Amino acid sequence: MREGSLDISKYERAVNKLGEIIQRYNQNTEDDAIRDSVIQRFEFTYSIALTTLRKYFIDRAFVIEDVNQMSFNDMIRTANQLNLLKSNLEVWSDFRRIRNMTSQAYYESIAEKVINIIPKFYEEMKYLCTTLYNSLKTA
Repeated sequence: MREGSLDISKYERAVNKLGEIIQRYNQNTEDDAIRDSVIQRFEFTYSIALTTLRKYFIDRAFVIEDVNQMSFNDMIRTANQLNLLKSNLEVWSDFRRIRNMTSQAYYESIAEKVINIIPKFYEEMKYLCTTLYNSLKTA
């Protein structure tokens, strides 16, 4: 997808790759290697989502210094004000908390917490992808 000056294709690919590995995992939830791949794609997609939001704000003529100084909470609140997100700050804070736990995903209990939030996260990522695309298309 490329509309205007902001290219969200990298983000879109990440979301699609996450969806693909979730489907594979759902076919065999006993496969730890696939579960670990789901977690890794969750990490990557989370990171690229935040990067894409920053780029979107800059593309929309926000002051770059202001965007670069935005806290996580400010970014999510701003994205919500722009109707880009499906969920609120509380949900995104859960995603962030779980993302910060992924370095310990080799513990079974933590891996389960991570894997359990990923379907909700994936729905949020698809929603963001759609709203970004629609926003760029109408710009």
